[in-house]
Amino acid sequence: MRWGTDRLPHTRIIDAHGSIRARGRRRVLQKGRPKIGTKGTLARPLSKLLTGIRGFDQLSDGGFPRYRTSLLVGGPGAGKTVFALQCLVNAAKQHRGAGIFVAFEESSNQIIANSATFDWGLASLVAKKLFLMDAHLSPTLVKTGDFDLAGMLAMLAAKAQEIDAQWIVFDGIDVLLTLLQDPVAEMRELYRLRDWLADSALTAIVTAKSEGRSSEVAHYGFLEFMVDCVVRLDRRQEDRVSVQTVRITKYRGSSFAAAEFPFSFGPSGIQVGAVNPADIRNKASTERLSAGFEQLDVMLGGGVFSGSSTLITGVPGTSKTTLAGKFIEAACRRGERALFVSFDESAEQIMRNLSSVGIQLKTYVKSGLLRMYSVRTEGFSAEEHLLKISSLIREEPPRCMVIDPLTAIAKSGTLGAARTVANRLIYSIKDEQITLMVTALSETDGPGGEATDLQISTIADTWIHLSYLVRSGERNRALTIVKSRGTSHSNQVRELVLSNSGPSLSDVYTAGGEVLMGTLRWEKEAEESAKQLRQRAEFNHKRRELEFAAASTRARIASLKTDLERQRAELTFYSGEDDDHTASSTRRAGELRRRRGGDPAEAPVKKSGNGAVK
Repeated sequence: MRWGTDRLPHTRIIDAHGSIRARGRRRVLQKGRPKIGTKGTLARPLSKLLTGIRGFDQLSDGGFPRYRTSLLVGGPGAGKTVFALQCLVNAAKQHRGAGIFVAFEESSNQIIANSATFDWGLASLVAKKLFLMDAHLSPTLVKTGDFDLAGMLAMLAAKAQEIDAQWIVFDGIDVLLTLLQDPVAEMRELYRLRDWLADSALTAIVTAKSEGRSSEVAHYGFLEFMVDCVVRLDRRQEDRVSVQTVRITKYRGSSFAAAEFPFSFGPSGIQVGAVNPADIRNKASTERLSAGFEQLDVMLGGGVFSGSSTLITGVPGTSKTTLAGKFIEAACRRGERALFVSFDESAEQIMRNLSSVGIQLKTYVKSGLLRMYSVRTEGFSAEEHLLKISSLIREEPPRCMVIDPLTAIAKSGTLGAARTVANRLIYSIKDEQITLMVTALSETDGPGGEATDLQISTIADTWIHLSYLVRSGERNRALTIVKSRGTSHSNQVRELVLSNSGPSLSDVYTAGGEVLMGTLRWEKEAEESAKQLRQRAEFNHKRRELEFAAASTRARIASLKTDLERQRAELTFYSGEDDDHTASSTRRAGELRRRRGGDPAEAPVKKSGNGAVK
């Protein structure tokens, strides 16, 4: 019979009754470890060991109780073995002590082979910091006589002292006890194990199966009263989607999160979706980032705040993905790392479609600046999607991020779970100071169609709604900003126009108090333009007529002035002629009298203006 990958031939014997015995001391206290229950430890706060499982240490407020026993309960495939083994692997890798894994169901070779799906490197750890013991026995051997765990426990005590172990796991001990087929013997061996663990000063994990759909341990419900911490792992179907959860139901001497939390299996093993802290400590940045293009930034009062969340809602085809793609493209142009998460649509298809409106993302994907992750919604729970996205963020923290569409996770299980996941996801991304833009599908385009099933509009900092305006056989896109916290944003409805150069917003155009878009706007603009041309032509014609009349008047005035001058000149001429004629007559009269020898002629008498003679 094998007991592990390492053999201890000189520390065990099998007696005539089939019991496993061991030479040497039955109880081994390792150097420097306090004995649990002594007066020196009663007044001390509970000491804990971190499990290294992401999320669980947060729920348990520091991990499992040190030098005490914890119980993992769950049905088939719930992850009990993985959870327990991962604790030992993390402790070994992070230099928190060696560990012993006692397997009552699988052989050590099977355990190493199964763990190859994770990046643990278990085979190399077994040679140095982990000891795997094959403890599965055949029913025939157990039934041949009295059986107890004393021999095995003595072996484990010696091995723990040899490798200076801090952890020990008993995986599936209920399988071994079931072989006894004697309730009294089963109870005796459980108490023997409890006493040994209390004296060994090891941090112990015991795994056991639950009874069918019940959460109680199969046949050994009293186990939960014996241990200090009880953790339940559950795997169930909700709306044809597999949901895996973990819940701490008991933890002596410690606070813990008592709610049920999702977990999933990743490359490094189990990761738990821990709840966000109750207090909100998001930093409020005043830095502005472009929402994609200048016209939208103007409507937002200068863009979106760094680290804020923007929600884009609308029915299918309103260009939600286009705006999200423009936002990511603007981030990449600034040299910022970005992440684009899309549900139910491949990255290649998204890049092809966006290139038709002038948004080119392939270059940034090839350079590594942009990471695109596409996944099918159905088949995974909302919690698994949350854990995967969180893992992507940790691997390569982005500055800007898009989730398109977030409402797709409503198809993964129940709507209530999807709402919880959506809220937790947005909060966690904001905690990382990542500028987020998410799209959400609206089912209707009528009144009230702006709301989303996930009810995330209340926690989004900016809310942009896209809609259709259907009139005269045309469907045109409209954009409005429902809210934008901390900004003096526009309250107008703008037409969203797509072209080869990208999206743009047309200026507001109203006629009779109604906003016009598309062909109606074009026709109205053409009508207004023709009217303006007619008015300008009429104005020009009238102006020319007035100019002609003014010119004619000026010409007549000039002609009259010329005629007046002529008349004046003529008057002057005739006045001169009259004087000359008078002078000439006087001279002839004088000359005539002189020639006739008459008296000289008297000078002509001049009269004053009042008739007096001068």
